[in-house]
Amino acid sequence: MRCTVSMAAAVLGSIVLVIGIASAITGEPTLVLEAFQAKESDGFPSSWEHENQRSQTKGREAYKVQSENGASFLSAKDAGQRIKKKKIDWDPKAYPVLTWRWRLTKAATGNEPLAAVYASLDTDLMFIPVFTKYVWSESKPEGTLTEGGMFSGSEIVVQSGTREIGQWFEERVNVYEDFKKIHKHEPAEKAWGISIIAAPGVEIDFGPLVALPEK
Repeated sequence: MRCTVSMAAAVLGSIVLVIGIASAITGEPTLVLEAFQAKESDGFPSSWEHENQRSQTKGREAYKVQSENGASFLSAKDAGQRIKKKKIDWDPKAYPVLTWRWRLTKAATGNEPLAAVYASLDTDLMFIPVFTKYVWSESKPEGTLTEGGMFSGSEIVVQSGTREIGQWFEERVNVYEDFKKIHKHEPAEKAWGISIIAAPGVEIDFGPLVALPEK
């Protein structure tokens, strides 16, 4: 379900998530996978890697940690490539729900998807990450599932359209249940990691990525 978030709420939510409490009311425990607070000298997020080592320069220019009203986020501009974070201690069965916020600030016609967050909960026999790709689509309806092939993960559309430029949206997906539904088996006890991508010509911001236990 689409959820709009005002800037004030986004700032407050980011701070709350980083300190490990998803809701001041429920006291819901959290696992912060990435808060986008640590960065290298050029602004590239610390502990993240490039999917394609041959294009590191472009990737470092495209992805920058920024802050706004005290809230940290990752800004992606004309990236066209994926970055990944592997060194996380995440049990997807204990923390199956992945949440994040994102804000599209510039769209490019003809790019599918506009952006995506990958949850990689396992690897195959060749130690290649097995992932589910949660996408912001230009035109596909929310809820659309496209099954992946041998070298591509399955895609689930969680956000669609480009009319509401500059608006934060919050996503909440059960990556554990999605993995079981798609792959018909349990994921590994520890997830491989997370990844992010933005299409060429697209400008989009990503808030903290946080895992929660299922209610």
